[in-house]
Amino acid sequence: MDQALASRSLKRFGLQTGHFLVLALFIIFTALPFAWMLITAFKQNTDLYNPMNNPFWFNEPPTLDQWRYVFTKTMYARWLLNTAFVGVMVVGITLLLAVPAGYSLARFLGRWGEQLGIGIFLVYLVPPTLLFIPMARVVTALGLQNTLWSLVVTYPTITIPFSTWLLMGFFKSIPRDLEEAALVDGYSRLGAFLRIVLPLAIPGIITVIIFSFTLSAQEFVYALTFVTATAQKTVSIGVPSDMVRGDIFDWGPLMGSAFLASVPVAILYYFVLDRFVSGFTAAGAVR
Repeated sequence: MDQALASRSLKRFGLQTGHFLVLALFIIFTALPFAWMLITAFKQNTDLYNPMNNPFWFNEPPTLDQWRYVFTKTMYARWLLNTAFVGVMVVGITLLLAVPAGYSLARFLGRWGEQLGIGIFLVYLVPPTLLFIPMARVVTALGLQNTLWSLVVTYPTITIPFSTWLLMGFFKSIPRDLEEAALVDGYSRLGAFLRIVLPLAIPGIITVIIFSFTLSAQEFVYALTFVTATAQKTVSIGVPSDMVRGDIFDWGPLMGSAFLASVPVAILYYFVLDRFVSGFTAAGAVR
């Protein structure tokens, strides 16, 4: 009996050890790029470009020269503001259109809603490299060339299809009985939606917000095509186009700017991770 108990304890210990080892390897794998960026952003150039030095540690005293370059010799702060502006506008437009569209497909169209939802999702799968030429014609016709509004107009064509499909699945996971009870209590259809359904859909809405803002912050093809003025660029295009001169890569400023741009998104994911996952799993369970 004692031998069997010892065997089970040893097996449990082995499983726990393996679990922690896998988790530790995953943490190292995901955290290493950020640590490398942060260390590189504080290195002196003589330390950074010496192939004999350890790239993962400070072989010479840290310096702030790389950060001074980022904020005094580039328009990085302006790029951050541009990125935030475009992200907020795209999130607002996406929610304004995707929430009612997803609810309508989930509640009012029956089987046709399912088919339409799949069709809308397929639009999201079309690569931007195939669409930027016709989208350029649209931007030109609207007179939005070389402005942030060109990105505000084009990015929702990517975010709205996926967000509509996601919210449709999430609204289907909310029982109809709750709405019917609200209608019996005297609420209108709109009132039942705003007071009953919408609060329950918060995880899905948060998922849409994170997805839309992240895509707006990191999209490259449309930003490269429609914006050329330095003052109108976002971080995703400003950093690689203005901090790389020919074959000269300023790795210190590049790493510092990349790290700083990724921190807000990482913090956002950290605080809303549970709701973000629940939004995807709720939609996936219905599918």
